[in-house]
Amino acid sequence: MYYVIRNNQQYGPYSVDALRQYVEAGQLLAHDSACDENNRSNIQTVKYFLKLNHVKVKIPHKGGLFAQIKDIGRELIFPKDVLQRKTWSSNKRLLILALIGLVPLMLLGLIGWFANSVPFIVFYTVSLYFSIIWGLFFYYFFRTQQVKLKTTVAIFFISQAVVFLIFGLGLNYLNPFYFLGENSNFLIRLIFFVFAVGVTEEVVKALPLWIVSARSKEPIIPQTLVFYGLISGIAFGVFEGVQYQMTVNAELNYTSSFFLNIARLTSLPFLHAIWCGIAAYFSTFAMLYPKYRRSLYFLAIAIPALLHGLYDTLGGGIIGVLISFIGVVLLMTYLKKGVNYQSKLRN
Repeated sequence: MYYVIRNNQQYGPYSVDALRQYVEAGQLLAHDSACDENNRSNIQTVKYFLKLNHVKVKIPHKGGLFAQIKDIGRELIFPKDVLQRKTWSSNKRLLILALIGLVPLMLLGLIGWFANSVPFIVFYTVSLYFSIIWGLFFYYFFRTQQVKLKTTVAIFFISQAVVFLIFGLGLNYLNPFYFLGENSNFLIRLIFFVFAVGVTEEVVKALPLWIVSARSKEPIIPQTLVFYGLISGIAFGVFEGVQYQMTVNAELNYTSSFFLNIARLTSLPFLHAIWCGIAAYFSTFAMLYPKYRRSLYFLAIAIPALLHGLYDTLGGGIIGVLISFIGVVLLMTYLKKGVNYQSKLRN
């Protein structure tokens, strides 16, 4: 005799013949959990015990193929509701998944047409696509009641415009540390990547955040500006994705170029977002507690610039991953301790 287990409840006991009849009638499934009444700790399946007792089960078909389809009904196969806009348009998760999955197909024709004539548009479109995916991810996990879609979109494209303008015109070379260049000496390389690359890029990414904060009609809470910082960071990733694809990657072989494209379109925008999120965090406190604005604005640039510089200097391999992970942990810790920091600064 055997017990059948469903939803942590035991039913029975049943004989082997009863199990066979129930399975053939569709009242039990062959893969339902079951156990022997003399050894209830040995959980197997109904199929296992039927086979153990050399009992064969033959589940009859209910009519032919078309008869079964008729019984199933058209509503189950093609519901009328699918034609009603309210039914599918209200499922935002499905629409987001469709956007992520189908946009590349929509762009195939456009990319194919521009591939040879204007490669910049192709590279920009691909970078934009990956950044939007990150944006949707951040929106789902980090948005607050203060977050506005209009502001989010504005920051995303204004950040791109600022980055393309500054770096396109070479204004970044106004930073005197750029003249150090990439040197074989570790200390000089570190100074270059922290004070030239790190400081410049983190300031550029933070500019739209400072503008939004200055124009805000209410105090912005830390998580709100952190979200906007993440968006500004991935916007910078669009520029970097295009830049690398048109310069460094163009000189590599196919395999290396393919792999680095994937890395630079996924992980690097994420890193820029994390660093800019840290800058946004301290910038928020600088605006909420202006007595400490000098040190807080300094930290807003210094910490991400240092992480940025260390990554560029030591990047590659496990060390680069560890430095990147430290940035993620710092941002998560900052957000978690935000209330404590506010209390300390307030008092």
